[in-house]
Amino acid sequence: MGGLSLNYFLYLLQGMGWTVALTLLAFALGGLAGFLVMLARISPVPAVSRATAAYVQVIQGIPVLVILFIVYFGLGILEIDVPPLVAAGLSLTAYTSAFLGEIWRGAVEAVPRTQMEAAECLALTRWQALRDVILPQAVRIATPPTVGFLVQVLKSTSLASVVGFVELTRAAQVINNSTFQPFLIFGTAGLMYFVLCYPLSLWSRTLERRLNVGRR
Repeated sequence: MGGLSLNYFLYLLQGMGWTVALTLLAFALGGLAGFLVMLARISPVPAVSRATAAYVQVIQGIPVLVILFIVYFGLGILEIDVPPLVAAGLSLTAYTSAFLGEIWRGAVEAVPRTQMEAAECLALTRWQALRDVILPQAVRIATPPTVGFLVQVLKSTSLASVVGFVELTRAAQVINNSTFQPFLIFGTAGLMYFVLCYPLSLWSRTLERRLNVGRR
């Protein structure tokens, strides 16, 4: 690999592993929080729905990097020691929850209203109708955009490098500071991101095509 030694390459692979770990952490926690956001957004209680909508608008309107700075440096001013992994995880969880909550809300609302009316005719409670009738159909609609959003979360993990968390981008920065070969080092890191992201993008497009065909 030219000027990229085996040790440097292994260091990049280690950073790649942390990128995957941070992505999975943010997506898992953000998914749980996003489900609660979705439930609150479709709540029949106006105050709950409006408060959650405000949360979503605020998070979506702030760059992830700024959220990361608020969590890492802001809590530091309050003398709360936040490790880089925790700061990155919390920031990406908030980011993920807002976007997944809206994706899933849209999927739920895309299910024909007649489905809920039919469930009500069967004397199902709102939660039973949501669990047994609406959500199974919404999952089918939401799966392609959810997988597609996973790519955005994965790429956003690169922002964790600004607080010293050694994921793939930070690992490339450390190596480049020693080798001064930015095209080689960051080119290799970019290829690694491509290896991670392209299969997910392809999977998302495949799911969308198959599920659309299924609905037709």
